[in-house]
Order: sequence, then C-alpha cells, then structure tokens
Amino acid sequence: MRNTLLQVLILGLVVLSVPAFGAQHPELKAFPAAKEGMERFVIVLSHKERGEEDAFQVEIIVGKDTLTDGVNLVGLANTIEARSLEGWGYTYYEVTGSSETLSTLMAPPEGTPQVKTFVTAAPLHIAYNSRLPIVVYAPTGYEVRYRIWEASKVTKKAEKG
Repeated sequence: MRNTLLQVLILGLVVLSVPAFGAQHPELKAFPAAKEGMERFVIVLSHKERGEEDAFQVEIIVGKDTLTDGVNLVGLANTIEARSLEGWGYTYYEVTGSSETLSTLMAPPEGTPQVKTFVTAAPLHIAYNSRLPIVVYAPTGYEVRYRIWEASKVTKKAEKG
C-alpha cells in the first residue's frame, strides 16, 4: 500500500512537471527576457527529420479574450513581425502595432448577450523548424496559440492553358 502511494505521488510529480520542461530548449538562453509591458512565449516543436520538416508549417496566432456581441466579426489591429536576434542569426517574433479592436458594424438584435471570444490579429505562417524554439513577444494580457499545418502527400498536375 505504501509503495503504491509513493508510486502515485512520483507519477503525479512527473506529470505536473512536464509542462514546466516544455518551454526548455538549449538555444532559449540566447533570447532576451521580455521588455516592460510585454511577455515572452515559447513554442518547442516536436522533433522531425530535416527532409520531413518541409511538409509542415506553423501558424502563430496571437490574441486575447474579449467580450463581443457574437454577431460582428472582430479582430485586432496588431501584426506579428519577424525580427533577427543580433549576433545569433536566430529569428524571433514580436507583436507590434495598435491593440485596437476592429469590427464589422452590423447591428445585433436587441438584448443579444455579450459572449467571451478569443479575438486575434492576423496569423503568421512560418516554416517548421524543430531545432530552434519559436519565441514570441506579445503585449501583457495577450495569449499566443499555434497550429501545425501538414501538406498533403498527394500532388496534382496542373493543366497547360
């Protein structure tokens, strides 16, 4: 009984510690801490062989939860810009520009309740590179999400015209 309890505790600690190690990468030390008013987000991709990575892309999505009317299309005016890390040749990404909310102007029906929505800036697609972390600096209060895109193995021949 005592060994079982000890094993459960150890397993729990291992499971809880995995996210903490997820943002660790040997090359991360090259990237500076976030400036005041910004936060640093780190994406560590699953390892893939060099030839295999060409079939993948990473979509970086930045945004924040905002109350909306649930009817209008809403977005942020920010952009995600690639920057070069001086002296290293690495690329990092910075969310720049106005954090204004852009919206269509349709009138929602009277009494429509507000809904919490993840409102985003225009996403950025980058090449998949599992050898380096993806580092994104975003304003405090923002969230960084990502999605992995995979190319189809099937190619189609274009018609001459």
